Amino acid sequence: MAPGSMASIAGALLSLIFSSNIFCYVAVFGLITIIGFLVSTRMEEIARKKDPSCVVIDEVAGSFIAFFMLPLSFSVWVTAFFLFRAFDMFKIYPTNKLEELPGAKGIMLDDLVAGVYTNIVMQITIHFSSITLLTLPTGG
Repeated sequence: MAPGSMASIAGALLSLIFSSNIFCYVAVFGLITIIGFLVSTRMEEIARKKDPSCVVIDEVAGSFIAFFMLPLSFSVWVTAFFLFRAFDMFKIYPTNKLEELPGAKGIMLDDLVAGVYTNIVMQITIHFSSITLLTLPTGG
């Protein structure tokens, strides 16, 4: 499986772990995002390649936005995962322009916006959906 998809799965699982505590969720997201911005430019320089595939912290950070405040439902989470991957791969405007930015900005921002797009679509869909959601078990 592709590194970006594996990182998105890791981000989804971390999101699930921290979903019951919004403070922890936001703190972990912030930490991951800050680290991503701090290390991505250097990794790009080391790899001598724009947005190298070995840098996956951007997908983890984007996943946190994609899954933010979504119901704990298997169908919702699977849909959000595939929607996030689609937004990340197809680079719908302005993510295509953000990806062109130099260094960490280009690496991180396109995935963060893909996460925003995913979350908006999911929130609207859930709000207007009359489908009963199959909920995931919680740990408490």
